[in-house]
Amino acid sequence: MVIESTGNELIIAPDEMGNHPNFIESNTSAITLEELTNKNIIPTFCDNTLTISHQNFIGAVSKVAEQIFGELTPVECRVSHPIIGRVPSAQNKKASELREDEKTVFYQRLAWVAHARNLTNTINGQTVNLCIGGVRAYNEDKLYRPQTPMKFKIFVGWKVRVCSNLCLTCDGFSGTIECMTEADIMQKALELFSGFNPRKEETLGLLENLQSTEISEELFCKIIGRLRLYQFLPVNEQKALPSLNIGDQAVNTMVKGYVSNPNFGKKEGEIITCWNLLQLANEAVKSSYIDTWLDRNRNCTDFALGIQQAIEGNDTEGYSWFLN
Repeated sequence: MVIESTGNELIIAPDEMGNHPNFIESNTSAITLEELTNKNIIPTFCDNTLTISHQNFIGAVSKVAEQIFGELTPVECRVSHPIIGRVPSAQNKKASELREDEKTVFYQRLAWVAHARNLTNTINGQTVNLCIGGVRAYNEDKLYRPQTPMKFKIFVGWKVRVCSNLCLTCDGFSGTIECMTEADIMQKALELFSGFNPRKEETLGLLENLQSTEISEELFCKIIGRLRLYQFLPVNEQKALPSLNIGDQAVNTMVKGYVSNPNFGKKEGEIITCWNLLQLANEAVKSSYIDTWLDRNRNCTDFALGIQQAIEGNDTEGYSWFLN
């Protein structure tokens, strides 16, 4: 579907896009904005103060993004952790006897993305789009208390079309923001997008440059070995090294991708690059829960850029440890 903003309203138009890979997997499921708007209840704080709904969060950020970057493509939503309830008239029914109109639900966690229609480029033969989106997790909002600022995450970065992997840098990620109103969300989004807009070509250049640094199979195996070792280092030794959020399961997925990924894995007669390393890591962290996905995704970009600097002899942050 295509989303157009008119004030605070979301108008839903037919989808113009074909099928493509999900931007996140884990335990998430797809949902339309229409369903999110019309079939899901909006939770409140214990004093009955209304929370900012998922759909209003999307609408606020989308409106600002269109002002800065132009028309957006359809919004893709993924949700997880449904909170199931029922209307009072059905309180004595068995779960199997409930009609659809007697069930209530809201989703504790939401991730969504859209990309700017007119901002695309090519890296290593792959089309990338400027991508905008956000994450929201009700479990961080302490709904059992009177109203407090609600937590959101907003991002802007480049997404690879063939796999929907997000290449997220620190200058395109808001971290956790705390907001009381949609106007607060729009202000935070404006600050992030306005700051990123002049630097988007610079960020794109950093990503493009990753393909110029080759990684032999021997070096890739060293990096994988160090990634495994990192997980078991004493805390004081980990603190002396660059921060790493890529867990052991994700490392296994990277190894599998190196062998079998049709877009970024090893091909006969070719040597992979730091661009491939970034995409293998990005693909691996798609199995993260919604509330940790963005942080891990940004960490993948930091890791690939750091490895490149270490290979080229320009390491200043300790990434050379992963090559030894």
